[in-house]
Amino acid sequence: MEVVFNKVCKRYGDFTAVNELDLKIESGSLHFLLGPSGCGKTTTLRMLAGLETVTSGKLYFDGKDVTSLPAADRGIGMVFQNYALWPHMTVYKNIEYGLKLRKLTASEVKSRIDDVLTITQLTNFTHRLPGQLSGGQQQRVALARALAIRPNVLLLDEPLSNLDAKLRMEMRDNILKIHKQTGITTVYVTHDQKESLSMGTSISVMHAGDLIQTASPRDLYRNPNTPFIAGFIGETNLIEGVVRKKEGDIYSVETVLGNFVATRASGNYDIGSKVSLSIRPEAIAIDWSGNGQGDNPIQLKVDHLTYLGESEQFLLKSAQSDKQIIKANFYHAPDHSFSEGDSIQCFVPKSDVLVLPAQVEMGPGT
Repeated sequence: MEVVFNKVCKRYGDFTAVNELDLKIESGSLHFLLGPSGCGKTTTLRMLAGLETVTSGKLYFDGKDVTSLPAADRGIGMVFQNYALWPHMTVYKNIEYGLKLRKLTASEVKSRIDDVLTITQLTNFTHRLPGQLSGGQQQRVALARALAIRPNVLLLDEPLSNLDAKLRMEMRDNILKIHKQTGITTVYVTHDQKESLSMGTSISVMHAGDLIQTASPRDLYRNPNTPFIAGFIGETNLIEGVVRKKEGDIYSVETVLGNFVATRASGNYDIGSKVSLSIRPEAIAIDWSGNGQGDNPIQLKVDHLTYLGESEQFLLKSAQSDKQIIKANFYHAPDHSFSEGDSIQCFVPKSDVLVLPAQVEMGPGT
């Protein structure tokens, strides 16, 4: 089922929660709506479900206008953050409830329940009450209940936020497997960047009711189109600068840390333009050997070291600007004797410096 938002707005009096949303969600995709709290992602999901009315614009399912269609007629399955299970009903009865409302035959009800119990690996828990289940098992019951009605679109509203870190990882895998098995168009709301990057076929990032960028996880991480996206999807170092030279696709940008040469840009910038440079922490290299060779050399001082076992994080400062902190992450870093206050030589490959528009204050959200 392909889902299309065409200039969809949601207003509450003078307040705009979602502003002229244009978005296509591909059939069979696992599409994430991502953004900080109050960005409009849950309101978007509720309009899709028919739980909120659309103020203006149109909503289409496979080309059919469903803007005014009641929620019960949209064929939507929804998994809520708090699971919303009936505490006095067994696993079987919780799943059965929605099917009975659809007046299916007893054999069809049993067949569907057996199918979803198998898919969600709950066959051995059919006679338990929700209070007798772990958080992950309760989440799977909520998912099974939503799948049993064979929805056109499955909606997941922060489904893993109540689980501990280990269970979240397990449920990520479960949801991915179930999505691959069913092929149902799934829209997943979260504020967790790692969830969206590790699971999504595509991600839409929102802020203050506006859609900022939609792309695949890899493209969003590698090619953000604004400093906000670069800082929100993963970690990055944002350095303000001015374009001093441009030769084809190669930029030379003056910053407080010195001149940087960049071979990647989101947009086209003239000489004299104010820009932001995005440099991911893992892109920074330290001159461990002392041979002094590499792109974009920078002399920095160690401000703080954090050893994490499989990786080590350096917080670095420049002599030119105490306010400009540079974060560098190293995986399998060699043994070293660096400590706080030491001066080190760093390099940044030209292809890992991304030229972006100058930062704009976006406010805290909605």
